[in-house]
Amino acid sequence: MIRQSSGSLNRGNMLGEEAEPQWISEEVKTGTTIIAIEFNGGVVLGSDSRVSAGDSVVNRVMNKLSPLHDKIYCALSGSAADAQTIAEMVNYQLDVHSLEIDEDPQVRSAATLVKNISYKYKEELSAHLIVAGWDRRDGGQVFATLGGLLTRQPFAIGGSGSSYVYGFVDAEYRRGMTKEECQKFVVNTLALAMNRDGSSGGVAYIVTIDEHSTDEKVILGNDLPTFFDQ
Repeated sequence: MIRQSSGSLNRGNMLGEEAEPQWISEEVKTGTTIIAIEFNGGVVLGSDSRVSAGDSVVNRVMNKLSPLHDKIYCALSGSAADAQTIAEMVNYQLDVHSLEIDEDPQVRSAATLVKNISYKYKEELSAHLIVAGWDRRDGGQVFATLGGLLTRQPFAIGGSGSSYVYGFVDAEYRRGMTKEECQKFVVNTLALAMNRDGSSGGVAYIVTIDEHSTDEKVILGNDLPTFFDQ
């Protein structure tokens, strides 16, 4: 027979109150800087890779650009678990939807699914996803889905690092940019945010989507452009 000890066995007393790292009890968040922008014929998405819990970095190289379908991606921010769960749910539903209609789904359909989940569980979930991609009907598209909102925009930014770069993107963005100009715009925006925001960092993930291809690229932190020494 097992008897319950009358004395309490306290891990903190055995190992010291600070033995258990504070981040273990903290929610894991992507912190993050995410961005997506349309160009004539496609979209470019970008994100940093740092994941934090409290003041601790728990993952330096998480890819926050999650595929929802062949030519539709989403950029994740907020609670890592919540954002990944939404992306996985939408990925599954889009696969089923694609089989039902016997063609690739539209970007707006993916964004609507994200919006519906975000709104239905707005009290339980803490996540913001930017949905972007290409389809035959409307070409390249970017949708913001914050809190159940659904709006198409020429570009969208999000995450904790976005507050540091609003002035930059407002000054540098212009309609009609080429694919190469959009890629440079995304990289420069991420580099500035990662340099200023303590919750953004690591490497930069870039995804370029158009009618012909979906190209993924990783830029190491040491290879990102710098502005402070110019």
